[in-house]
Amino acid sequence: MWLYLAVLVGLYLLHRWHRERQRVPNLAEKYVLITGCDSGFGNLLARQLDARGLRVLAACLTEAGAVRLRAAASSRLQTIILDVTSSESIAAAVAWVEERVGDRGLWGLVNNAGIAIPAAPNEWLRKEDFVRVLNVNLVGLVEVTLSFLPLVRRARGRVVNVSSAAGRIVFFGGGYCPSKYGVEAFSDSLRRELRDFGVRVSIIEPGCFRTPIVDSEAARDSVVHAWSRCSDEVRQAYGQSYFSAYNNEFLQLLSTANSNLSLVTSAMEHALTAEHPRTRYSCGLDVKLHYIPLSYLPTSWADRLLISNSIKPAGSV
Repeated sequence: MWLYLAVLVGLYLLHRWHRERQRVPNLAEKYVLITGCDSGFGNLLARQLDARGLRVLAACLTEAGAVRLRAAASSRLQTIILDVTSSESIAAAVAWVEERVGDRGLWGLVNNAGIAIPAAPNEWLRKEDFVRVLNVNLVGLVEVTLSFLPLVRRARGRVVNVSSAAGRIVFFGGGYCPSKYGVEAFSDSLRRELRDFGVRVSIIEPGCFRTPIVDSEAARDSVVHAWSRCSDEVRQAYGQSYFSAYNNEFLQLLSTANSNLSLVTSAMEHALTAEHPRTRYSCGLDVKLHYIPLSYLPTSWADRLLISNSIKPAGSV
């Protein structure tokens, strides 16, 4: 019996390996729009796809970021300035892209733009801190996707949304984790709705990677700033020792970030170029061995594993 089971598992893995090696033809004729290309995953993916011969339309937030990217890529790559929180900027980008893709449509839309800060214990933050992150990571992603969907449907192409391990289980406060839960939900509904149009939707779930959005100095300043705005009552409830311990533990988490960004961009490239892309790509050992298993545990068990016994508020019971 075990032999038959092993053979079946082996055949399944061989079949999956064969399917995932099949590539979409005529990649050199396909246009891909990537948001958030100033740095990090977006910047590396733009250069990676450009090297593969695809026609990359790289959306940067700043002109300086666009200039640096163009200098590092071929003449095929084109850039545009895009603020995903601005409806006017998105509308202008749609018109710009449509001029270039024409009747072929847009093969790939990669929603990569995102921010993680402000991040701190929720009670230390204000509504506008959450709104700032949600506007970029979720609301902006939704508006960009809806605006470009007619072009993607025209090409029967791909939508690739960058979520996070934090879209499965929450491990710090602020708007980042809620925004990534929202990306997961939006992507799931979108995938089912667009399947009959021949459009494939994939979710990228990176673990903790060393990119500008998880800069240690900026994260520390975020926590310090949030603490400085707290009322006297809140500060007394948590205590100075809790603030120091939380700050140190948060920075320690970021210090373990993976610097191999190609683990993520290779998953993005596969989602865009494979004949049979995956629904989800979990990138990094921390996701595969820690966060995903935690997300399947009973909530009370996961809470016990995530809550640090070394950090206790002054007013804890």
